[in-house]
Amino acid sequence: MTSALKTPAAENTALTLAAVDLGSNSFHMIVVQVEGGQQRIVDRLKESVRLAGGLARDGSLDSATRERALACLSRFGQRLAQLPSPQVRVVGTNTLRQARQARDFLAQAEAALGHPIEIIYGAEEARLIYAGVCEDLGDTHEQRLVVDIGGGSTELVIGRGHKTRHVESVALGAVTFTREFFGDGKISKSRWQAAVMAARVVLEPLAYTYRQAGWTHAIGASGSIKSILRATGVEDPMGVITPAALKDLVRRVRKTGQIQKLSLPGLADDRQAIFAGGLAVLVAIFESLGVERMSVSDKALREGVISDLLDRLAAHDSRDDGVEEAAERFHVDMAHGMRVATTAERLWASDRPENAADESAADRAMRQTLGWAGMLHEIGLAIAHRGYHKHGAYLLAHADLRGFSQADQHRLSLLVRLHRGRLRTELLDDVPELWRARMRRAALMLRLAVILHRARNPANRPQARVATDQSRIVLTLDAGWLAARPLARADLDAEVVRLAKAGLDLSVETFDGPEATRG
Repeated sequence: MTSALKTPAAENTALTLAAVDLGSNSFHMIVVQVEGGQQRIVDRLKESVRLAGGLARDGSLDSATRERALACLSRFGQRLAQLPSPQVRVVGTNTLRQARQARDFLAQAEAALGHPIEIIYGAEEARLIYAGVCEDLGDTHEQRLVVDIGGGSTELVIGRGHKTRHVESVALGAVTFTREFFGDGKISKSRWQAAVMAARVVLEPLAYTYRQAGWTHAIGASGSIKSILRATGVEDPMGVITPAALKDLVRRVRKTGQIQKLSLPGLADDRQAIFAGGLAVLVAIFESLGVERMSVSDKALREGVISDLLDRLAAHDSRDDGVEEAAERFHVDMAHGMRVATTAERLWASDRPENAADESAADRAMRQTLGWAGMLHEIGLAIAHRGYHKHGAYLLAHADLRGFSQADQHRLSLLVRLHRGRLRTELLDDVPELWRARMRRAALMLRLAVILHRARNPANRPQARVATDQSRIVLTLDAGWLAARPLARADLDAEVVRLAKAGLDLSVETFDGPEATRG
C-alpha cells in the first residue's frame, strides 16, 4: 500500500516510522517505510484490549485490564526496539484521558513499550483522524464530514482539503454505550430507543452548526464503522452506508435480541461484544446530522499520526500552527511575543558549557516549549491585565491547541503561569522528574526575557547571557545597554528580591560591549 507524501522530509530519504494508537477498544501499531516521497506500510499489529471496559466510574483501571494492556505493549515494544524515539509516536485517547491512575499506568506502559506516550485531547485526536483520512482522499476542495466512532468517544470533523473547520469530540463510544445500555447482553426495543436517544442528546449542541456548514462527502473511519458497513452486507470496502441499510441492520439486530447471538456478515469476534453500542451511535449521527450516505476510509488516527510525525521531521511542526492560531484567537501581540521568545531561547542557549555534548531530545523539546511560551506569554491579557499570567495559564491549559498533547500543553501553561510575579516553584512538584529542573530553568529564562523587553521597543536587541549553577543565576548584560535603561535596572533589582524568596540568588553583571539600540 503506497500513497504520495506532501512533506519534503520524505523526499529522497529512506526512513522508518511507527505510530501506536492506544485506543479505548483496541491498541494499534503501524510501521511505515518512507522513501522517495512514498510511504509503504511494512507492519501492522492490532490487539483488542478493551481499555474502556476496565475503567470504573471513579476513573480507576482494573488490574486485569492493566495486565492485558501492559502485555500487549510489551509485544509492541519488541517490534519497536530498534527504532529511535524521534521516529515513533505513541498516542493515548479517551480512556487514558479519563483514567485517574493515568500517570502510574503510563510509567509502566512506557517501560513496557520503550517509548514515551502522549495523551492527546479529543480535538487533537479528531484533527489527526481527519489528517489520516485525507491521505486516502487527496487534496480536493470538497467539504467533508469525517466521523470516527471509537471505544470511548466519537470524533466529528468538517473540513475542506487538509484544513479543518469544525472539530468535535463527544463522549459516545462503542464500548461505553454497549456497557451502559446492553451490559447484560440483551437488546430490547426500549433499551435500543434509550441508547439512540441518549446519543442524540449528546449530539444536539453541535447538530445545527454541522448541518449549516454542510458537506459533499461523509466518510466514516475505524473499526466500528467498518464493521457496520460489512454487516449491512456490503463486501466492497469502497461501498457506502445509507439510512435504509442502517434501518434494515437495526431491524436484524433487534430481532436477534442478544449480543452473543448476533450473526452478521463479516462481524469479527472482537467486534461482536461492542457492535450494538457502535451501531446505536452511528444511527444517532445519521438522524441528528441528516447524513444520506457515508463511505468508509481504511485510514484513521494512526495514519494521521504518521503524517504529523513526518511534518515534524520536515521542520513543519503542527504545534507552531497551534500557537499561531491561539495568538490570533486571543489577539496576542505576536511581534512582541516573538522578540521575547527569541531572547528567551538565546538565554537558554547561552547557559551551556562550551564542551557540552549535543543538545538532548528533552532539552530541545524544552527550548521549543520556551519559545512558544515567549510568544504566548501575554495571552491572558485577553481577559484582564491584573493577574494576566494566571489567566494565560488557564487559557492554555484548557484551549484546543493544534498538535499539542496534554503533557505539552501542561508544560506550556505552567511556563506562562511562572513568567512573572512570585516564582511558585511548588507548582513544579507534580511535573515528572525528567522535566522539573528544565522547567525551572526555562521559567527563569522567560522571566528575564520579559523584563529585558518591557519597553516593547522593536529596535531593542539586548546582548545578554545567563549562567546557572544550582541555586545561583548570573545574568550578564552590555553595560551601556543597561545604563541607558533605568527601568530595566529597577525591574532586575525587583527580580533579585522575588527570586531570593524562592531560594535563588540572581546577580546582574556587566561587560563592556557595543551598546544595543536605545529603546
